[in-house]
Amino acid sequence: MLRVLLALLLVLPLGASAARKPTPRIVKVLPHLLDLQGRHTINPSLFDRDSYQAELREHPERRGGMRFDVHWKNRPGASAALTLKLEMRGSAAPIQAPVVITTRAFSRGGFSQWTRVRLSDEDYARLGELVSWRVTLWRDGELLAEQRSFLW
Repeated sequence: MLRVLLALLLVLPLGASAARKPTPRIVKVLPHLLDLQGRHTINPSLFDRDSYQAELREHPERRGGMRFDVHWKNRPGASAALTLKLEMRGSAAPIQAPVVITTRAFSRGGFSQWTRVRLSDEDYARLGELVSWRVTLWRDGELLAEQRSFLW
């Protein structure tokens, strides 16, 4: 009897997870300030990147824009064009009218993708200091995935 219960406990979670259909998801969103040359870091190490981002936050006169790096993943076997929508609220943009940027995101099946979204000079000026953001992934008007900052 104990062996049967143990076997059921081991088999049921696998069967339940296999029945679920994997959906596209947003893994990570990295907002980066850019310097006047368009760089978000000077050296490739993560420590140097974080240090340079802190320096750009302290010195607004050295900033030249902003970029979001979005890491997302599609379901295995699916290869389709999706729409990535980035909404941002800032110190200069009113809460009722966030700055919105949409871009096409192309999938290569079940592999993860990085999509870079750079703010235009006009959007960056309209935004001011970034307060909150939300990134959504769409296909044919259907919301597939969402990730947002704490203050959204």
